[in-house]
Amino acid sequence: MEQQLSSIVGFLENKTILVTGSTGFVAKVFVEKVLRIQPNIKKLYLLLRAADSASATKRLYDEILGKELFSVLKEKWGSDLSSLVDEKVVVPVAGDIAHEDLGVKDDNLKTEMFSEIDAVINLAATVNFDERYDVALGINTLGPKHILDFAKQCSHLKVFVHVSTAYVCGEKGGLVMEAPFKMGETLNGTCDLDISNELRLMENKLQQLTADKLAEKAITRAMKDFGNERARKFGWPNTYVFTKSMGEMLIGQQRGEMPLVILRPTIVTSTFKEPFPGWIEGIRTIDSLAIAYGKGRLNCFLGDPNSTIDLIPADMVVNSIIVAMAVHADKPGETVYQVGSSRRNPIKFSQIPGMGYNHFSQKPWIGKDGKPVVVGPVKIMGSMDTFHRYVYVRYLLPLKVSSILSFIYIYIYIYIYIYIYIYI
Repeated sequence: MEQQLSSIVGFLENKTILVTGSTGFVAKVFVEKVLRIQPNIKKLYLLLRAADSASATKRLYDEILGKELFSVLKEKWGSDLSSLVDEKVVVPVAGDIAHEDLGVKDDNLKTEMFSEIDAVINLAATVNFDERYDVALGINTLGPKHILDFAKQCSHLKVFVHVSTAYVCGEKGGLVMEAPFKMGETLNGTCDLDISNELRLMENKLQQLTADKLAEKAITRAMKDFGNERARKFGWPNTYVFTKSMGEMLIGQQRGEMPLVILRPTIVTSTFKEPFPGWIEGIRTIDSLAIAYGKGRLNCFLGDPNSTIDLIPADMVVNSIIVAMAVHADKPGETVYQVGSSRRNPIKFSQIPGMGYNHFSQKPWIGKDGKPVVVGPVKIMGSMDTFHRYVYVRYLLPLKVSSILSFIYIYIYIYIYIYIYIYI
């Protein structure tokens, strides 16, 4: 095992890697890990959405290197990591994956990147489930194609790793095969999915909404609804996984002989071990439920108690990326990996409430009043009928009783008023 680990770390030595989506959650963990385990990495090009080099550098310090995640590295390298940037180990690149050549305007920098890059790691995505269709297509579908086109110009490229999501496979249960999508393949068997047509439909819809002179808010809502409508037409539950699936199709079809690895992680959570346990940024998919419960606002939840929740810590996702790079470098072909925990370490949905109760009982959420929030057990509703009964008894019935009492109080008030008016 130690020999294998040494070989994987050794692969990173003197390598130059392009990372897209650099300010994202997993990308930060990847950058930190690489810098920590392989000090002899040659260069990390970090693509950042920015207008120019100065703006990109500011984002690098503010949104990446300035995070607590890099505290272990700061202890190793000093009070900050500026030495790494000064030595050109970490290079911020102003650009945007929604454009050709990744929006990189500096021709000299592009020439340098084309001659130096050994591996490309695509971590860029919009993860909003009901994102505007035009935005999601631009980032999740066309973005990977633009990155692939850029990678094809890199003369020493050894591998392209594209991080997708396990949920491109939709909501079907059972065994999910690690197989790439064929161009035009759908989840419900319909045979009329054409990515070029989807782009035309999106553009026509946007032009129509603009011509109707709708407010920007109304256009946004309409484009979100349109994306979900198109996703459901082909069997996907939302715009996010639909556009991610089409992104996989494009790079799979157009990769040529390039070694391509598609990683499909499940629900990505906080770090398990590295660089320290529990680091997370923002409110992710499952986090909103934990926060709602900790604040005392979640008393029940609808779900199958026997279902399995597949969670994967961010540092394990990063480990899989690094291993995939080392194993598949210079090996033409397309490989798909599901990255999850449900096979080896399954967590049943029925276990989650107990975990939440134990945690927030020992470490309660502190409310705005400065007092700890007292939480109680969460009741899991295994069916819609059970959920409807619970809501009726807990909320609707008390409201009806309150309404009846209010009517009685009003009746008594009117009676007393009339009595006083007539007899007194």
